[in-house]
Amino acid sequence: MKKRAIPRHIGIIMDGNGRWAEMRGLPRFEGHKRGVQRVKEIVEVSSNIGVEVLSLYAFSIENWMRPVDEVSVIIGLLEKSLKGEFLNFMKEGVRFKVIGNRDKLPENIKSIIETTEHVTENNKGLILQCAISYGGRDEIIRAIRKAINQDLSPEDITEDSISRLLDTAGIPDPDLIIRTSGEQRLSNFLLWQSAYSEFYFTDTLWPDFTKEELLEAIHEYQMRDRRFGKVAIQKGLNIGVGSAF
Repeated sequence: MKKRAIPRHIGIIMDGNGRWAEMRGLPRFEGHKRGVQRVKEIVEVSSNIGVEVLSLYAFSIENWMRPVDEVSVIIGLLEKSLKGEFLNFMKEGVRFKVIGNRDKLPENIKSIIETTEHVTENNKGLILQCAISYGGRDEIIRAIRKAINQDLSPEDITEDSISRLLDTAGIPDPDLIIRTSGEQRLSNFLLWQSAYSEFYFTDTLWPDFTKEELLEAIHEYQMRDRRFGKVAIQKGLNIGVGSAF
């Protein structure tokens, strides 16, 4: 697989943990635990093949409405994973970043996130961007509030100015978004940033998503003609928006 053809930024909606467990007669939290194990493999593979940014939809802002015991398990797994993977982040040069509304997060989780972000901010490897307590609409609303607080004039409101106020400021838009579990929707993930993303949907539940299927998704992505709203002849003449490579 040629490095030039690798998407710079891959986003993954990691869906199906609960269903994976239920299909096996297990408690839902067992699916979430298995899902965490899968994250480790996909992060490693993404880093090794030259992906620059990997965005993982770990916990949506709507997930707070799930049963309290399930939310507690997920938050506990987040805490354990961050503590457990810290040394690996440093060893592999991974830069860790969280997007989302942190107001609802427990103080201990916020502290771990802030510490991990700070310590890894100068790492030069893969950027691992985790969406935690995240919603695309919420992100846009918060960006608009920032614009109001900065007294931006109507003329100053542009795509670039809004992008700079989003949680993902400074991060390239996703080239490829993968969703597991058979669902075919964004579920409020990176709404602004996914305007020209390619999508790969699979029936595979997240705990069963392997590196082979990740490579299959990338291969399918490579076969597509990304024109960013232009026609092929314009793309060939480098007119309009360029490719991500």
